[in-house]
Amino acid sequence: MGNKVKSIGLIGLGMVAGVAASFQFSAIAQKVTGAPLPLEELRQLSDVFGLIKTDYVENVDDKKLLTEAISGMVSSLDPHSVYLDKKAFREMRETVAGKFVGIGVEVGLEDGYIRVVSPIEDTPAFKAGIKAGDLITRIDGTLIKGMSLDESVKKMRGEPRSKVSVTISRKDEDKPLVFNIVREEIRVQSVKAKIVEPGYAWVRISQFQEPTVDDMAKKITALYHQDPNIKGLVLDLRNDPGGVVPGAIGVSAAFLPKDSVIVSTNGQLPTSKETFYGRQEFYAPRAKVDPLSKLPAGLKDVPMVVLVNAGSASASEIVAGALQDYKRATIMGTQTFGKGSVQTLRQLTADTAVKLTTARYYTPKNRAIQARGITPDLLVDETEGGDGLERLRVREADLQKHLGNDKDPEGDAKRDLLEDEQRLAAAAKKTKPVEFGSRDDFQLAQAINHFKGLPVKLSTADAKPASDIGETRPDTKPDTKPDTQPLPKPKTK
Repeated sequence: MGNKVKSIGLIGLGMVAGVAASFQFSAIAQKVTGAPLPLEELRQLSDVFGLIKTDYVENVDDKKLLTEAISGMVSSLDPHSVYLDKKAFREMRETVAGKFVGIGVEVGLEDGYIRVVSPIEDTPAFKAGIKAGDLITRIDGTLIKGMSLDESVKKMRGEPRSKVSVTISRKDEDKPLVFNIVREEIRVQSVKAKIVEPGYAWVRISQFQEPTVDDMAKKITALYHQDPNIKGLVLDLRNDPGGVVPGAIGVSAAFLPKDSVIVSTNGQLPTSKETFYGRQEFYAPRAKVDPLSKLPAGLKDVPMVVLVNAGSASASEIVAGALQDYKRATIMGTQTFGKGSVQTLRQLTADTAVKLTTARYYTPKNRAIQARGITPDLLVDETEGGDGLERLRVREADLQKHLGNDKDPEGDAKRDLLEDEQRLAAAAKKTKPVEFGSRDDFQLAQAINHFKGLPVKLSTADAKPASDIGETRPDTKPDTKPDTQPLPKPKTK
């Protein structure tokens, strides 16, 4: 499956935009580089434009031709760079604000069809029963094979309360399944929290949005009011595709010493060479009051486990990487997605923009996550059966034209998953989706066992040890690989 995936996208307006949207905003429309324009190539572009206008079988609108040319130029760079027309730009801004209109599913393009990467919790698609791995073959009865991802996505969008019919092909079903779904405006609650048993708290972040830091602070404060003697906290980032960088900085800062380095970035522009600290100016610059200022003091020292999987990407990996580098938390679960790049929105007009990959990001110990991901300190399967299904999930290194890992160019080789598919197909049919935070959540149970000093059932699947990519396990010597550095000391403003 991995080498079949041509691209991965997220349906806005009801679809989360995290994997492709660990971004920063910029109002810069243009930057003069000083480099001479490639006149010969531009002349060819003009010639092709003229040929289409004079020779093509039908008349084509000028604006459509030029817009598609821009779109193709940007999308040829990497899976996360894209041109945003008026509608897409509006949807992106609404996504960051945490509200959507649509059915609520993360998708990728595979062999001309739409593969469901993950339904978003508590959305129409989730409630209707659409599952990760489902193949969408028709939308409102129209066969979508051969359509671009954008075209297919647009057919699933619409006005609130409007209906859409989605035809699904599922591995364990002999006949196609038809879901009639009512589109809704969805305000995604990015943070959930509860006391799972006396002394142990669970905080889940499903996506990093603008309100995430404030929401998390309120929910953690409420947990401590409920149980002032919390002995262990599980931060659940499974299937969290990312989102805005300030959210990741703020979440990390909540658990780390004041002014700790959280993440750094590097790219061509001087403004892309930055270091971000755990200070309000980096995670809540417009807030009158620091949302983390009233957090319980014990939060800085409470034992932590961070749960991750192949659906943990981008901003999730910033948080996991920072907490791992400082040895503040034990990272548990399976290998993360591996999206270590930052996208910047360059606004072109009042209604259009380009979302452009402008930098790679690095953990406090200068580890590059791009196309590699975070290797957990404790590898734990999603289910007790250890079926290895995580190996079939798409990761950054499986995407065509993905950005390489500048620290270890040989380490992001694309996986060949075809030989695993037949062996794991039968197991997939028998596996029920895990409800995170429930009594049946095996990984959460292992996290609680870890806090209590009880045995943790580790994965038996083949995986590179953490030391192979400069990561450390609990109670081991600090990393000494040449591409890493000692942890930077916190700076005061």
